[in-house]
Amino acid sequence: MALLHVGLKLFGRQGFDGTSTREIAAAAKANIGSIAYHFGGKEGLHLACADFIVESMRRVAADALAEEAVAEQGADALRRRLHRMAARMVGFFVASPEAGDIAQFVMRQLAVPGPALDRVYSGVFEPIHRRLCGLWEEATGMPAEEEATRLAVFTLIGQVVYFRIAREAVLRRMGWHTIGPEEAAAITAIVNRNVDAMLAARRGEGREDDTGDDE
Repeated sequence: MALLHVGLKLFGRQGFDGTSTREIAAAAKANIGSIAYHFGGKEGLHLACADFIVESMRRVAADALAEEAVAEQGADALRRRLHRMAARMVGFFVASPEAGDIAQFVMRQLAVPGPALDRVYSGVFEPIHRRLCGLWEEATGMPAEEEATRLAVFTLIGQVVYFRIAREAVLRRMGWHTIGPEEAAAITAIVNRNVDAMLAARRGEGREDDTGDDE
């Protein structure tokens, strides 16, 4: 497990090509041969880091991915599900210490796409986004795969992600020393107000569309 965590950190900071197996082994206090033994080499460790990210983020997004979960009915219930999802995202991706290495790794994969990004995308990005689009459709009536729906969901996710990738700027501007439970709660409250505003605006548009159709 030490090799995995060190690999995640170094690959995120230095990239695949800029990180050597010798460097990983030294930082993990492991024999260099253990990388080949456990992962088949550097490429295998790199992909294992991607799989670790998928597993971690799927646990956080369990509500969004669990098709077998009992569906909550009504606009308010759906809004609460989106609120819970936002709280989980902030709690893990923004406030959790381990999320820093995950974010760095993912951002580097997005900048230089490769097999690791393919695993993260198919394992967590796409299914979570599709499930949230489904919730958005239930809450607003907008088709889940409509372009506007997909963009709206990216907007919701993006505002959470910003607090991680711009963490140092946020801390300085807010005068915070860290983002702990109190700060995470403040961020979640703002994100959820934005969710409510977006839902209300879309419902208002839907009523206007209905009125226009009747004319």
